[in-house]
Amino acid sequence: MARYGYVPFMLLGLNGAGIAIAAAGAPKYWLLVVLAVAIATAFLVERIIPYDPEWNHDRADGTRDRIHVAVNETLILASVAAIPLLAAIVPAPQLWPHSWPFVAQVLAAILVADFGITVVHLASHKIGVLWRFHAVHHSITRFYGLNGLMKHPLHQTVEMAAGVAPLILIGLPVDVASALALSVAIQLLLQHSNADYRIGPAKYVLALNEGHRFHHLKWAGIGDVNFGLFTLVWDHLMRTYSYDPARRFDSTQLGMAAKPDYPSSYLRQMVYPFTAGGGCTLKSTATPGDAPGLAPHPASKYRC
Repeated sequence: MARYGYVPFMLLGLNGAGIAIAAAGAPKYWLLVVLAVAIATAFLVERIIPYDPEWNHDRADGTRDRIHVAVNETLILASVAAIPLLAAIVPAPQLWPHSWPFVAQVLAAILVADFGITVVHLASHKIGVLWRFHAVHHSITRFYGLNGLMKHPLHQTVEMAAGVAPLILIGLPVDVASALALSVAIQLLLQHSNADYRIGPAKYVLALNEGHRFHHLKWAGIGDVNFGLFTLVWDHLMRTYSYDPARRFDSTQLGMAAKPDYPSSYLRQMVYPFTAGGGCTLKSTATPGDAPGLAPHPASKYRC
């Protein structure tokens, strides 16, 4: 049940509950209740069907990751709360499809946000100043649910702005934005999950953990794949999709090969991107032998 039912429960069940709550105009704290259920479910399933049992053990990073989650989830909620203020300052044209069924409005918002976030994610692997801050996320050496929000808050802000700003400019309603915020949190839990779940052929379309593990390979070029948050559609179109069904992952393949001593405490991770060392090469150039089945990207080198 866990192996085949976890993803439908999260994607359809809990997202569906969030959409119903938002559509009914219920108090927003009910969405936080749904999020709490999602987090509890993620931890439970990771222990029932772990991909790597070792990844369930704290490596003196659990408290740090919870701080990342608290800070970045607060930023997401604050951005939703700020929408009425932004609409008052910059009146939006009446382009939002208010006449559509509420669930269709949420799905449209997810697809637009997915494109914006994917583009910034790709740029963060190519542009030095963005990589400085995105590198915090790539310093992980174990893969589990809370990793999804282990990000520098400045990078989190840039990513979310790219995904949500176009929606706000065409009149995104607060209730749709609330359902979208919950969907982002649930997706990040699934995408970085340590659960060995099954989704069948959907793994080629949905940006879940089977494909996203390849993104966290520690060699430059090898990990420059599968950038999507919700879907892999944009990766297929941008030719950044990669998948090898025979590959197994462990901690020796995650992180950043050229920066194995990247700071691990929360405060040092906040400061490090502003230092000279934070801008240096953080991944080593890969060879096909480093990561069997994957060829290095021809233009993937990070320099100081």
